[in-house]
Amino acid sequence: MAEPERDPEPVTAEAVLRELRLFELRCEGEEVPDKLVELCLSHGLGPVALANELLAFVTSKDLDLQLTPEGLDAFEHEVLAKRGSRGRRGRDERRGLLHDIHSLQELLDEEQEDELLDAYTTPSKGSQKRSNSTPETPRPKRAPASRSPYGLFSPHSFSPSVTPSQKYSSRGGRGEVVASFGSGQGPVWHGRGGCGVTIFGHPEQSLSKPYKSMFQKALDVREALAERVEELGEVLRRHHGLDGFSSAVLPAQEPVTVLGQIGCDGNGKLNTKSVLLVGDREHSGGAEVPLDLSELPEYSLFPGQVVALEGTNSTGRRMVVTKLYEGVPLPFHTPTEPMAEQRMVLVACGPFTPSDSITFEPLSDLLEVVARDRPDVCILFGPFLDAKHEQVESCQLLSPFSDVFRLCLGTIIEGTRSAGSQLVLVPSLRDVSHDFVYPQPPFSFPDLPKQDKERVLLVPEPCVLDIDGVIFGLTSTDLLFHMGAEEISSSSGVSDRFTRILRHILTQRSFYPLYPPSEELNVDLEALAAFAALPVTPDVLVTPSELRFFVKDVLGCVCINPGRLTKGQAGGTYGRLLLRRERPGDRNGDRDGDRDGDRDGDRDGDRNGDRDGDRDGDRDGDRDGDRDGDRDGDRDGDRNGDRDGDRDGDRDGDKTGDFSGDKTGDSTGDKTGDRTGDSSGDTTRDNPAENPGDIPRDIPRDAPRSSPCVAAQVVRI
Repeated sequence: MAEPERDPEPVTAEAVLRELRLFELRCEGEEVPDKLVELCLSHGLGPVALANELLAFVTSKDLDLQLTPEGLDAFEHEVLAKRGSRGRRGRDERRGLLHDIHSLQELLDEEQEDELLDAYTTPSKGSQKRSNSTPETPRPKRAPASRSPYGLFSPHSFSPSVTPSQKYSSRGGRGEVVASFGSGQGPVWHGRGGCGVTIFGHPEQSLSKPYKSMFQKALDVREALAERVEELGEVLRRHHGLDGFSSAVLPAQEPVTVLGQIGCDGNGKLNTKSVLLVGDREHSGGAEVPLDLSELPEYSLFPGQVVALEGTNSTGRRMVVTKLYEGVPLPFHTPTEPMAEQRMVLVACGPFTPSDSITFEPLSDLLEVVARDRPDVCILFGPFLDAKHEQVESCQLLSPFSDVFRLCLGTIIEGTRSAGSQLVLVPSLRDVSHDFVYPQPPFSFPDLPKQDKERVLLVPEPCVLDIDGVIFGLTSTDLLFHMGAEEISSSSGVSDRFTRILRHILTQRSFYPLYPPSEELNVDLEALAAFAALPVTPDVLVTPSELRFFVKDVLGCVCINPGRLTKGQAGGTYGRLLLRRERPGDRNGDRDGDRDGDRDGDRDGDRNGDRDGDRDGDRDGDRDGDRDGDRDGDRDGDRNGDRDGDRDGDRDGDKTGDFSGDKTGDSTGDKTGDRTGDSSGDTTRDNPAENPGDIPRDIPRDAPRSSPCVAAQVVRI
């Protein structure tokens, strides 16, 4: 950029041509001198400054020294237009600093001057891009009162355009239920306002404060990945009864079983021809081998997935896979005390503003729902001030981001105070005023009123909550979108991608098992291993996403995507759930199996036996109950079955004996409930946290389970 001239001479064609001749620049055509004078006057340049800029442009582009009208047009668009935008950007950067009342007024005056100049100039190419939003509305005229700096921190003047979104205001279908799960008897969606909410697990296992990121060493990253492969590999070995693992790269004519992590042989998207296995450290030394999936009838794979494979590798350069061993989820948590009463939980995910306005009108509508329904727990996911919002990206806000964010949180806290709901705030990597690293520490809000400190819980992203004994897994990261873009699958039947991805999350025991992660995410892999692993299988998993909303039961876990509160300029959706423990007795014994089996079986055969037997863990139940109730059925079945079955915990005995005798009752109940052994009273299944590595073998993947989430819905705002 040229230095300003101390004594600028009048701008004339002769003066400009004289300066150009010093650099041997010549003009072609009679209109070129007039164009040069026009450039000087339009952009505030003197003859010397214009000559310097032209020389730099011609030299850098390696152009001819003969100036043409076309060349001057290119010079204006590429050099002078950017030169003017840098000056405006300098003023924009000053807007982000702290100002007093007078400097704020100066900035507002400068903005009005820029708008006046823009009205008389030709728009640049960047401003000619059409917006993707529809319908396009003209920029509203602002009243002089809205320009006052005294109103900058009013909730209705976060941005220059304070007019509410027309498309959001005219939305239809308010309160419409678009997805549902569970009880179809029209439950009452009201809470009592408040219940016990804590972060699940030990305090050191939860991220509670910011940490240094971007200091990862390659050896530390490799160590974190290797430990995860070894840990899940041991679970796969025990669950499937594998003898051990072999090297993935040594030639083998006979089928071998190998352990490793799915990877891609390039930087593109994973496909059937680019799949490779990164072998484990102990047996394969981390070596890679391409995979041939043509012999697999069904599979679902994604980069970073830890798998055990069986196949042949006759040359050592490619493995033909014949069997894929799937992972197994962690056991569920068993609460020590029953739930006192039914609970209602409301979940909603930002953005809380339409894309064409920052008036937080959708947030106000949501707070009205909270005041009306009084949910016991209100869980809100970020972004609260979206980094992808049009006015945030273009820095059109009149207030600093941190001020808008604090005002937004203050509005939420005050708006939920009258309802008495426990408020949980989960950050997002799209929050413009928060740490951009995953896992993400909780919000810092020192201005939180004392009266709300017990009611408001600031949690990290991701996190696991305990709501009166019901375990919630929460994450605001769009892992459904990230994993859905990378997953490949082959299935003979109808395949649901959402269900497959959710199964991967539960069986891989991580909130974010994808590796390498999405380019949108800044992941600290050491913190990921420490703070983003699932401690247990949650009863409810909340995964907001840009993809279509849903509520699904996956492996006994109720998974809900409540959608986002706004979708562009239109209104979005939120979710609500009802929690209730139906039968406390089943929680201690055969909670999964006997719920269906003993409900009918006890009525006829085991009414007296299993009623007392299951309560104590079937230790005495089958002995006394089967003696009376199953006298005819179990006489043949248990004679052969329990003789050998009780020795191994009735895993085989009851499956054969009771299936014949209690075909009505215990075919479902004892096959699942007694699998771990009547002598121990199902204690292995009900105490999973003590040794989670040994449990998954005792939990069938598709076993029925009495979920504490009895109903869930996705509702339009």
